[in-house]
Amino acid sequence: MEKTVRKNYVYNGKIINVRCDDALAENGNPCFREVVEHHGGAAILAIEDDCVYLVKQYRYAYGQYLLEIPAGKLERGEDPYMTAIRELEEEIGKKADALQEFGKIYPTPGYCNEIIHLYLATDFKTTATNFDDDEMLSIEIVKLSDAVNMALNGEIKDAKTVIALLKYYAMNGIK
Repeated sequence: MEKTVRKNYVYNGKIINVRCDDALAENGNPCFREVVEHHGGAAILAIEDDCVYLVKQYRYAYGQYLLEIPAGKLERGEDPYMTAIRELEEEIGKKADALQEFGKIYPTPGYCNEIIHLYLATDFKTTATNFDDDEMLSIEIVKLSDAVNMALNGEIKDAKTVIALLKYYAMNGIK
């Protein structure tokens, strides 16, 4: 294992912190490791009547609109399950009484410690959306088989969405 000698914070932000650590590689040689700290997130694959709920939103870092499953960041110390319940309602106006755990993913392990907790929602009722002040989303309801094909052909690029769709397909098939 590599060993952290000293954590050197170079930026502390609202969503992320950035470090450039002094470390020792597995062979004992000194090295630097750049790390983005992130509290993690929760994402929900919401399926109803062989369709999946996606949100389309502009992603500043990429300069384009992306299709994604509903998701949001965890607040410090927040239970991922409760984050998923909250984000499902906030982003697509659906209230779930229960969610099924669907795994965890490490989206960028080369430099970030973010963990995204995946959930599956198949039983929910309609409420109302409640977007954050800086959030502009449109809800898209896509046939599940079409969404899987969109993930396979690169039309859906978001990693958590591609993983959730293909995992669901591998486990359940598509009708």
